[in-house]
Amino acid sequence: MRRLLPAAVAAVTLLSAVPASAASPDPSPVAQTQAFVDDSAASPANADADDPAIWVHPHDPSRSVVLGTLKEGGLAAFDLDARTLQLVAAPPAPGPGAAPGRFNNVDVVGDLAVVSDRGRDRIRVYRIDPAGAAAGGHVLRDVTDPAAAPVFAASESEVDSQRTAYGLAAGRDPRTGVRWVAVTRRHETRVALLKLADRPDGTVGTVPLATVDLPSSFRLPDGTTWSPCEEPGEGPQLEGSVFDGRVLYTAQEDVGIWRIPLTSAGFGRPELVDRVRSYGVPQRWDAATEECVADGADPGFGGRWLEADAEGLAVADGTLFASSQGDSRFVVYGHRTRDLRIVAGRGTDSVEHSDGSAITTTPLGRRYPHGLLVVHDGERRPSAGDLPTTGFAFVRLEDVLRG
Repeated sequence: MRRLLPAAVAAVTLLSAVPASAASPDPSPVAQTQAFVDDSAASPANADADDPAIWVHPHDPSRSVVLGTLKEGGLAAFDLDARTLQLVAAPPAPGPGAAPGRFNNVDVVGDLAVVSDRGRDRIRVYRIDPAGAAAGGHVLRDVTDPAAAPVFAASESEVDSQRTAYGLAAGRDPRTGVRWVAVTRRHETRVALLKLADRPDGTVGTVPLATVDLPSSFRLPDGTTWSPCEEPGEGPQLEGSVFDGRVLYTAQEDVGIWRIPLTSAGFGRPELVDRVRSYGVPQRWDAATEECVADGADPGFGGRWLEADAEGLAVADGTLFASSQGDSRFVVYGHRTRDLRIVAGRGTDSVEHSDGSAITTTPLGRRYPHGLLVVHDGERRPSAGDLPTTGFAFVRLEDVLRG
C-alpha cells in the first residue's frame, strides 16, 4: 500500500497517551442510541441513521453532544450516555411533486452543526447552544440562510432529480480561519468547496469557492482502462469525507480513498492513497438482477484493507479511521495500519455495515477519559418486528487506537 498520511507518526504519539493495559483488539460499544426505524408509522417517522458528529462543550466536556443524521427523520442530538436530547425535523417538501428534506451527513465547526440536505440540495446550519447542552435540553437552533441556493443544481427541477448534496465535511482553514465545507454530489464524482458566511440577520449561508471532478475511469498497470460497475446512468460517487488541516480525505465508494490538498484558492491535485479490494475487477450490470456481476478474473490491482463500499472517514491527530462497509470492519491508518471490528459487549450490539464516523481526542469525563469514537450502526439488533433498525454506537477511543 502506498503511504497514506504525509507524516505517519501521530499514531505513535496518540497511542502513547492511552493506557498500555489492552484487552481484546476488537472493542465493544459502551453506549448505543435508541434504535431508529425507517417507517412512516415510527417515531420519528422514516428515520434511517447515517452519519454522526461530535460537538465538544467549551467549558464542561462531560456535557458534550453527539449529533446524528436520520435522513427523512431529520437530525438527532444525544448526550454522552446516548440518550436522545432533541430531534429536529427535516424540512417538508416545498410543493407538490417536490422532494422533502433528507439529511445525509453532518459535521461540526465551532458552535455550528452543518448538514447536507440530500433531498433539497442545500446546506443547513444549526447553532449549538452550550446552555441547552448543560441543562440536558434542546441544543440546536436552525440558523440556515433562508435564501440558501442549491449546492449543485441549477434549478429546483434539477434538485428533484436527486443528484444532490451527499457527503459532507466541515472544518477551518488553519491559516486564514475560514470555515470550510466540502460536499460531494450523489451519483457523480464532483466535490464542491464552500465557505460559511454570517449574514446580517444572524443566519449562516454558504459561498462557493471551487469544485473538483474526480475520475470515473482508471488506467490500470497492465495498460487497460477500468471503470467501477454502477447502475446505468450513475457515476462512482463519493460520500465519507473529513478535513485534516489543509487536506481533505474523501472516500469514493467503489474506488478507494482520495487525499486532496487545499489552498486558499481551492483544491490541489487529488491522490488516490488506498484502493478497495475490487479495484480493477471486471464487472457488468445485470439488468435481470439489477446488480453488478463478475465479468472476468481479478487482475490483482486492488488494495488490502477496504471491502467496497469505502465509507465513513474520521481523523484523530493525523491517524485516519475508515469504514470498510462491505465486510463490517474498520481500518486504522497510521504508523502501523491495521483493521478491527466493533463487537458486541455487555448490553451493547456489534456494528455492521457502518456509514459514518466521528472522533474527538478530547477527554470527555470518566466514561471517555481519552476521547470518543462514534460510528453509525447499519444493523441495529434486535429489529423492530420485520423492520430493520439503525443507530449509533459510542466507543472509548483508547479501545480503538491501542495495539
